[in-house]
Amino acid sequence: MKILLLGIGNVLYADEGVGVHFVNYIAENYRFSHPEHQIDTMDGGTLAQGLTPILARYDHLIVVDTVNAAGAKPGQVYYFNFDNAPPEIDWQGSAHEVEMLQTLIMMEMVGDRPDTWILGMVPTVLEPMHLGLTTQIQAGIPLMEQTLLNHLQGLGITCQRVANVDITTLIPDSFKAHAFKHDSSCCGEA
Repeated sequence: MKILLLGIGNVLYADEGVGVHFVNYIAENYRFSHPEHQIDTMDGGTLAQGLTPILARYDHLIVVDTVNAAGAKPGQVYYFNFDNAPPEIDWQGSAHEVEMLQTLIMMEMVGDRPDTWILGMVPTVLEPMHLGLTTQIQAGIPLMEQTLLNHLQGLGITCQRVANVDITTLIPDSFKAHAFKHDSSCCGEA
């Protein structure tokens, strides 16, 4: 099985970049292994529909992004199968969030959408030209991390922590780090 961990977001809009920052953080701190599965990480930025040909190559997709949820507090984490979104998720967030939703729906219509899971956090600040995350969002990162690791371990994947880099130290270079990472240790390549 081919698995993609995809970070979505605009890093120039504060908390809006949490998906990208989180995927960079995971790529920096973990190595994943499985005798048959291939696991890749990717900074998808705000590309949405431009990602369609890449996403179609995968069997399992985990999208990390901001989510809007009625009545939710900033920093609250949601994790769900795309086909069973909680009723409070309204998908009316930023332009890239709506475009990503439309991309996934379009892929489903043509039969190309992989099994899709959403790991999202409710943002606090979507402030233009601010590179960083608020303390409320930073406080939710450990829960996102553990949720992701539990999901991957549920698929039989070994998750090995190889570094202890704080997410805040990665943010200044997030626009150029880890654009696409193929973890060769997961797919029989040495």
